[in-house]
Amino acid sequence: MTCTSIIIPTYNGLDLLQSCIASIRQYTGAHTPYEIVVVDNGSTDGTAAYCAKEHLRFVRLPENRGFPAACNAGLRVAIGDELLLLNNDVTVTSCWLENLRTALYSDEQVGITGPVTNYASGIQQVKVDFHSIEHFQELARANNVTDPQKWIEVKRIVGLCMLIRRRVLDSIGLLDEAYSPGHYEDDDYCYRARMKGFRLRVCGDVLVHHQGSASFLKTDPDTWKQLLERNRSIFINKWQVDPLEYIETSDEGGNVK
Repeated sequence: MTCTSIIIPTYNGLDLLQSCIASIRQYTGAHTPYEIVVVDNGSTDGTAAYCAKEHLRFVRLPENRGFPAACNAGLRVAIGDELLLLNNDVTVTSCWLENLRTALYSDEQVGITGPVTNYASGIQQVKVDFHSIEHFQELARANNVTDPQKWIEVKRIVGLCMLIRRRVLDSIGLLDEAYSPGHYEDDDYCYRARMKGFRLRVCGDVLVHHQGSASFLKTDPDTWKQLLERNRSIFINKWQVDPLEYIETSDEGGNVK
């Protein structure tokens, strides 16, 4: 049976990490084998002790090297047949991994799948009217019924929750750390995957909760804006195309009530 390596980069976000891992353990089916690999970017908030207590696979970087480098450190040690990059501020939901895997293996050329969520750029963001995380879980439980009619072929998937076939990793390699500390490394990865003939699917039958840019919210807004522009320029110079062209939007706008 295949195993999924769930790679979670973190930096001084112990509360978020605890919630994320608790949701994985609660909402991942007993017949869906997985391992959790936490990659710590030099946290000082007790993350290492928590991971030891919870018997989690743990990679500790000596300093904060950013999201792409942390993901790569996790990818290097992952043993799974699929690799799942997951932000520590994501709370997963009923049947989340099972449905992502169903879509991933629905076609030999599908290389990456991702969910819809309450907070993301592009077509993956859907409107969700909820008043608590418990209410969100109820809505997700009703939504997360396997339905190929809810799969959408796209040109990019946001790295907040990205399920990748190992064959994709073997073909195109790791994330480009030139984008550190983060932003557009996921766009770059999806672009490279598509260049190799892999297809990308957003799964409308997988709704997860995303707090949104938890690490970058600690950054000065002007500095954040400069980072976005710098990394967009890196992408443009590398591929001679603007990544903003690949941010699909829905004309109808998805809604979950």
